[in-house]
Amino acid sequence: MKEKVIGYTAGVFDLFHVGHVNLLKFAKQHCDVLVVGLVSDEESLQRKGKKPIYPYEQRKQILEACRYVDKVYPHRACEDLAICNELNATVQFVGSDWKGTELYNKMEKEYAAQGKKILYTEYTQGISSTQVRAKLSDKK
Repeated sequence: MKEKVIGYTAGVFDLFHVGHVNLLKFAKQHCDVLVVGLVSDEESLQRKGKKPIYPYEQRKQILEACRYVDKVYPHRACEDLAICNELNATVQFVGSDWKGTELYNKMEKEYAAQGKKILYTEYTQGISSTQVRAKLSDKK
């Protein structure tokens, strides 16, 4: 019997949009079980300098309603590999805008050493939560 492939991706997923859908759809096409690490409000504020529009619990409910998501898990900054190990995930999904960066080149080696891999999803051009926020502030 074939062992199920568990995949992991993480993000803030604020102002849920088609770019999020594309990421989750791609990820689900490459694994049997997709776990989404959800960044806390505090971590988002610390890392991105802005608090999400929707609080954690509401973003969690939105993700749980998405047909591509099997489980939502609390994300911890800079602990992706440890989380993958906790979940028995063998693949992590990341936006292609990270490919080739010093950080992800290092992470690819660390993952490979543990029999895991990173797959990059094509970044959806023309949409981001930051762009949605800007459009909303322009309307004021």
